[in-house]
Amino acid sequence: MAKRTEKIFLVSEYLEGISRAALAEYQQFFRERTGKRNGVYALYKKKRLYYVGLARNLRGRLKQHLGDRHGESWDRFSLYLTIGEHHIRELESLVLRIVKPSGNKQIGKFPRAENLRRRFAAMARQDARERLARVLGNEASSEDKSLGRAATKMKKRAAIMAKYVESSTPLRGSHKGKIYKARIRRDGVIVFAGKRFTSPSMAARHALPRRRAVNGWWFWTYERAPGDWVQLKEMRRR
Repeated sequence: MAKRTEKIFLVSEYLEGISRAALAEYQQFFRERTGKRNGVYALYKKKRLYYVGLARNLRGRLKQHLGDRHGESWDRFSLYLTIGEHHIRELESLVLRIVKPSGNKQIGKFPRAENLRRRFAAMARQDARERLARVLGNEASSEDKSLGRAATKMKKRAAIMAKYVESSTPLRGSHKGKIYKARIRRDGVIVFAGKRFTSPSMAARHALPRRRAVNGWWFWTYERAPGDWVQLKEMRRR
């Protein structure tokens, strides 16, 4: 019988576009449904988003905003009740960075996320250099071409992963509940159990009992982003 996968939800309940006057008129409802619960809230002024925040006690935070510096700047609100508090700070940051509400002073941060701007800039600069070379007609000399062919042959004999990695990259694989750990060096060589391999499949075959044949691109996983482990084959799609 197939094992059922438990579904994980972030938002459990929500309430949108409610008048601020409802906080006083329907206190019992908000006390029961939102009192001391985690979530993200949004404040609006004439249907325009003014402020986004997070709170571990949504009802208390909204009552606080009735009399603080935001007090006269909003007339409606929305609530998004979350299960747990692990992701609400990042959720708040995501909204702030996209919408940039006028009432928020902070832009929001992603402490474990990688900003791809530097990688993109490096790629764009390389592309610009190659375009300029084509425009100016900088053809490689016969000697350069010969060297290029030799380099290509050497590259084929080199580690397969060399063109996919820029820095040391941890790998994980699993078989019958056992976890195997390896890493890809900057030169593309995979190191597992103190031995070096030039392809993912060779490393995976060495890891498994009886050295059975296995597709290393499917066996190994890498951390594409913090906490996001995916099969190594995804690296070829970047």
